[in-house]
Amino acid sequence: QERMERELLIDRPLEQVVMHYAKNAAGAGLDGVVCSPLEAALVKERCGGGFCTVTPGVRFAGGDAGDQKRVMTPAQAAKNGCDYIVMGRPITQAADPVAAYRRAVKEFLG
Repeated sequence: QERMERELLIDRPLEQVVMHYAKNAAGAGLDGVVCSPLEAALVKERCGGGFCTVTPGVRFAGGDAGDQKRVMTPAQAAKNGCDYIVMGRPITQAADPVAAYRRAVKEFLG
């Protein structure tokens, strides 16, 4: 919250800001939003189950979070209602990117 206020001049609670943006997007006729996996369930609750969420900040359990501050594992993201996950570096920088991709898919899809 402190970082949001300092860097982006957003002085309301993060959850309130995200829901406001998501509702505006839905009201404008968009099919979904990019949001943290931490807000995906609430976005769907407020905007409808068919409203799509694309969620960066997904990392393997025990993996390096890198510059991401608010992360979930692929399995947690699936349980939280994320439709699509974004996993860049955990896959592209893996010793075996194909194996990392397959692991992500397996964990996300169960």
